[in-house]
Amino acid sequence: MAKSRQQFSSQDSSMSPPASGRSREWEAPSRWTEYLGPQMTPPTTSRSSRNAGPDGQVQGSGGSQKGLNMKWLVQLTEVAEGLMAKMYRLNQILDYPDPIGHVFTEAFWKAGVFPNHPKICILLSKKFPEHFSKLQLERVDRVALDALHDSAELQSQSLEPWVQLLLDLMAFREHALRLILDLSSTVITLLPHQNSLILHAFMDLFCSFVRVNLFSEKIPRKMVLQMYNLLHAMSNNDRDCDFYHRLVQFIDSYDPPLKGLQEDLNFVSPRIGEVLEAVGPVIFLSTDTRKLRNEGFLSPYHPRYPDILTNSAHPMRAQDLANVTSYREWVLFGYLVCPDELLRVTSIDIAMVALKENLVLTLFRDEYILLHEDYHLYVLPRILESKKMAKSGRTKQKEVDLEYSVAKQVEKMISEVHEQALISCDAIHNERRILLKQEIGRMVLFFTDQPSLLAPNIQMVFSALALAQSEVIWFFQHVGIASSKSKAARMAPVEIDPSDPTIGFLLDGMDHLCCLVRKYIAAIRGYALSYLSSCAGRIRFLLGTPGMVALDLDASLKGLFHQIVQHLENIPKPQGENISAITCDLSDFRKDWLTILMIITSSRSSTNIRHLEKATVSTGKEGLLSEGNAAYNWSRCVDELESQLSKHGSLKKLYFYHQHLTAVFRNTMFGPEGRPQHCCAWLGVASSFPECASPIVPEEVTKTGRDAVLYVESLIESIMGGLEGLINILDSEGGFGALEIQLLPEQAASYINHASKVSIPSTKSPKLAAGFPLPGHESYPENNSSIKMLEAAMQRLTNLCSVLNDMEPICVLNHVFVLREYMRECILGNFRRRLLAVLKTDNDLQRPSILESLIRRHISIVLLTEQHISMDLTQGIREVLLTEAFSGPVSSLHLFDNPTEQHTGSAAEAVCNWYIENIIKDISGAGILFAPIHKCFKSTRPVGGYFADSVADLRELQAFVRIFGGYGVDRLDRLLKEHTAALLNCIDTSLRSNREVLEAIAGSLHSGDRIEREASMKQIVDADTVIEFCAQAGLAMAFVGLLAEAAGAVLEEGAPLIYSLLAEVVKHIPDEVPEKKEIRRLKGVANSIGVVCDHDSQWVRSVLEEVGGANDGSWSLLPYLFTTFMTSNVWNTTAFNVETGGFNNNIHCLARCISAVIAGSEYVRLEREHQQRQSFSNGRVDETLDPEIQSHLSAEASIKSTLQLFVKFSAGIILDSWSETNRSHLVAQLIFLDQLCEISPYLPRSSLEPYVPYAILRSIYSQYYTNNPSSLLALLSVSPRHSPAVSLAHASPGVRQHRADSPQYSAYDSGYFKGSSSHGQEHLYDNDSGTLRGTENKHRNVRRSGPLDYSSSRKTKFVEGSNSGSTGPSPLPRFAVSRSGPLAYK
Repeated sequence: MAKSRQQFSSQDSSMSPPASGRSREWEAPSRWTEYLGPQMTPPTTSRSSRNAGPDGQVQGSGGSQKGLNMKWLVQLTEVAEGLMAKMYRLNQILDYPDPIGHVFTEAFWKAGVFPNHPKICILLSKKFPEHFSKLQLERVDRVALDALHDSAELQSQSLEPWVQLLLDLMAFREHALRLILDLSSTVITLLPHQNSLILHAFMDLFCSFVRVNLFSEKIPRKMVLQMYNLLHAMSNNDRDCDFYHRLVQFIDSYDPPLKGLQEDLNFVSPRIGEVLEAVGPVIFLSTDTRKLRNEGFLSPYHPRYPDILTNSAHPMRAQDLANVTSYREWVLFGYLVCPDELLRVTSIDIAMVALKENLVLTLFRDEYILLHEDYHLYVLPRILESKKMAKSGRTKQKEVDLEYSVAKQVEKMISEVHEQALISCDAIHNERRILLKQEIGRMVLFFTDQPSLLAPNIQMVFSALALAQSEVIWFFQHVGIASSKSKAARMAPVEIDPSDPTIGFLLDGMDHLCCLVRKYIAAIRGYALSYLSSCAGRIRFLLGTPGMVALDLDASLKGLFHQIVQHLENIPKPQGENISAITCDLSDFRKDWLTILMIITSSRSSTNIRHLEKATVSTGKEGLLSEGNAAYNWSRCVDELESQLSKHGSLKKLYFYHQHLTAVFRNTMFGPEGRPQHCCAWLGVASSFPECASPIVPEEVTKTGRDAVLYVESLIESIMGGLEGLINILDSEGGFGALEIQLLPEQAASYINHASKVSIPSTKSPKLAAGFPLPGHESYPENNSSIKMLEAAMQRLTNLCSVLNDMEPICVLNHVFVLREYMRECILGNFRRRLLAVLKTDNDLQRPSILESLIRRHISIVLLTEQHISMDLTQGIREVLLTEAFSGPVSSLHLFDNPTEQHTGSAAEAVCNWYIENIIKDISGAGILFAPIHKCFKSTRPVGGYFADSVADLRELQAFVRIFGGYGVDRLDRLLKEHTAALLNCIDTSLRSNREVLEAIAGSLHSGDRIEREASMKQIVDADTVIEFCAQAGLAMAFVGLLAEAAGAVLEEGAPLIYSLLAEVVKHIPDEVPEKKEIRRLKGVANSIGVVCDHDSQWVRSVLEEVGGANDGSWSLLPYLFTTFMTSNVWNTTAFNVETGGFNNNIHCLARCISAVIAGSEYVRLEREHQQRQSFSNGRVDETLDPEIQSHLSAEASIKSTLQLFVKFSAGIILDSWSETNRSHLVAQLIFLDQLCEISPYLPRSSLEPYVPYAILRSIYSQYYTNNPSSLLALLSVSPRHSPAVSLAHASPGVRQHRADSPQYSAYDSGYFKGSSSHGQEHLYDNDSGTLRGTENKHRNVRRSGPLDYSSSRKTKFVEGSNSGSTGPSPLPRFAVSRSGPLAYK
């Protein structure tokens, strides 16, 4: 392998110049096939990819005997690109080594290019050009040398492609240098106004030649050659490779490269000096921002006469500005390799202008050299040498004084310009960027308004694009550059502001201009076709002038001119609106015109360019050359407009600075001068990134595509982050939150107290002593800035949404980015994150009402953005809320049976779990109590950040329902059922374990054997624990009842028809035992919104059915188990609280549990018995009455009898245990029985009268209410709906009434103003229908027994832990609405 490769390389590189120049010319196509690619190899076509400018489609002259071989000129420029791409790739593989300082990283040795033997490799590199045989390598690293011997063949293969690269560099140097010298010696003129097409091609090759050789210094050339030769010698009996000595000579002559370049290019130096002097005026113009602005070089209308819409003041000079970037590069490279040209008088100013505004000189992509350092090292010594020579020859020549003076000025300029550049280069370019921002902005507005003027001014558009392109690329080339000052060793970083907003404006302006050109491309083509048609007549006229006839052109040149005219006359005429359909290929025209130029600019031609000018300029019109060059340029606007646009407007080079690009975007996009509409341009840049990949290096295609996609994704992430930021700014306490301030009761009281102390009100914006801002405070002048901030944020948000919505998809390779979709995902994702974030406060759960207001505020902002987006965000919000409430499969929504695993959204899950843990289970020990009167839960100390009544009352649960809907209610109901099922299981366990004892108790109760009863009751195991579990179950039932009421209120408010339908249907559902599945479902739905009369028992029934409870005979002993609760010691510490209508230890919840569990278990028992009967009788029923109705009536009768049995035995135990010494429990137990009758719809008040006369209860209640000073304290109560830090007191029902207008209550709901319970239900056995019952009770459920029904004026605030208030006026009006008692009961 190595030998064959070596033979090929030796043949390929042994290209000593043949004697015949003609044979030399045709070596190139076969030599450079790898670099040119398929599109460049045919002899008839060639293309310059780097500068597709005037020489964009240069055709070989082929048979032209006197023409220069232009094909070579363009092809070698293309070869230079390929060579630099290979060197760039080698640098990447080797982790950017430093061959000059011999600094190599660990990655360098692991790359697999060189053997991992640093000592030998570095020694060979340092000792270059000495031969390895003279270095005694065995003494340096014997082990490494032996290893190299063993793997010489393999290692040489890894180095072969890079040795071939060195051979290619050497061959390129020979070919390019030969062509440059040939052109400079044969072309008559290379001035831009006479021969710009050939000039650009020539200077492109010149600069590429310099670039390639300067770049070669950055690769380890010496190490590659020395190591390859060592390995070759090891494999070939110590014989050097054939090309070794030629490559050593080549590398040594270009070490450093600038030394070799200055020597090689010394012969063309005068021609380069002429060119640089000729382009000087254009460079001066490009730096004079005032002149550019005042004289309108970039203005489509005349600057001094705005009414003249076509600016023809400086057409050629404005066109030259499109090439000024190339001119600057020519100057910097030209004077660097031809330093003697600086001694021209005019060159100093030209060089100084270019040097003062640059610190680096780009070689290839993002590789550069430090400009001023190289001028100091390689240019200044030549100037000093010239100065010395001039000084020594002063007495001999008169011109020496001038030469010495100029050399001295150049020396001073080079010495000082570096310091000036460090200080002023950024300011110079910033001023230029501001100018371009203004000019391009005006240009976009003008051409948008007057698109018909775009075509005549297309060259000006190209100039503006080229200048902006240059400034943007300069900015990123200099970000992070550190340059060492000439007189100091330290490095000085260039001060580039990463938050410069002008970059965004330039990108946006360029994007808009390119879009306008593409939009009106048909009009531009039509204008160019019209120009070319008229140009044909002018050229034919010029060819027929006497001067041209007198020239007596030879036949070949005359034939070429006639071909030019024919090309132009054969152009199709644009008619009507079918311009876009015209296909016209003018490449042959351009080929023939370039052939003419190559002939007439050759010094070997009998007819040259000066002859043509003299022959045609006397006509008083444009000369023949000017007309032809203009036609050449306009022809490119017909079929190469896109490539021209790409040349002047493409920012593909920014790919190599895409990390800086992202950083600058993030700093500027959402800064004070950032504009949302710039997003399009920043993102659109990425579309051209894949064009940077070189076909010579296949892996670059993948890498550039991947990086472009990552860049777009990174920018989109930043844009969406900014969008989220704007939304969150508005959705903050300083945003829309500041506009929602309401005067809270504490603030009102504080403000009133403050105002009463100040006699003269202040004219300024009032602030409270506690620091509360008042509603409307933002209207005061001193607070105006906050409103302005809100307006600015809203404006920017709406603009950004409009821009992103209208943005075209961004296409990068096969990736398509639709910003509208990203924006939708961003807004909805932010909404979801915001929802989860506001669920919790610093302390604990956020109150549902506040949570609801925060969600509504955020939704209002989302709906604001929706007005500017052609997408349905409302549906997305619903989806998010649904996901957070229910995340299971949609199929489970259609299954009425309970799934094995309940899926719930994380938000609903978090809230539901919080309620279960903190309110139902009270794991924090906050002393949770259910207050029947107020329909809320209270706590003796805060649960998290609030007292329990601030998070667990009807209003808060309604907010919970509005947020999470039915799915949230279902989840909370499911958790409550699971908790209650566990508690009911404890009852079942107690019944089973105490069955024999309970049977003995039942016998003693029926027989009246008190001694046996008391003895048996003492044998009950863990009675107090069972009581506690039952009270917890009752607490859960109270909560679920409150939740059902809240759900019903929300449903009635949001969907009143559905609510009324359920409420009416449930009244007419047949009562059956067992119930059909459809009826059970319907009842379950109705029960979940609180329209079923017996909510608790139906709910317990469903719990027992789900877990299979109450399934054995021990449940028949349930009333006896409950009766034993009357002997518990828990009653000794139980006290009734007038303010809550319950007991201090939630024993009133025990009554709820007893009523519901007895009723629910009876229904379950009867259903089970019915199923057993059906299975025994095989479906034959002989009863004359409808079995379902009979079963239902028997169920109610059984429930009623069981409850009456419980009341009877409980009253007997209570009264039996009373004595003068032990009666502390008596009052609580009697009230408990009264509350049981109040709660249960199956237990009329008359059931208690035979055992506890109502006169006793009336006396008890009278004692409580007489001592309650509610009327005095109700007015002073404060709102309980705030943090405990505000007040430890809770509100009285009277105060609540004024704020409770939002909840709606059904006929079965209890009002706020009830005495002993919040659930006094209508039941089947109370047939009394008094006047009050028919009227007042329709609106609020008035208590049907006892004096516990009292007016709101008797309510008072209560401090946690107190059982009763102090003495006060007697509440006599309470008897006015009582319908029960001694006169009205059964």
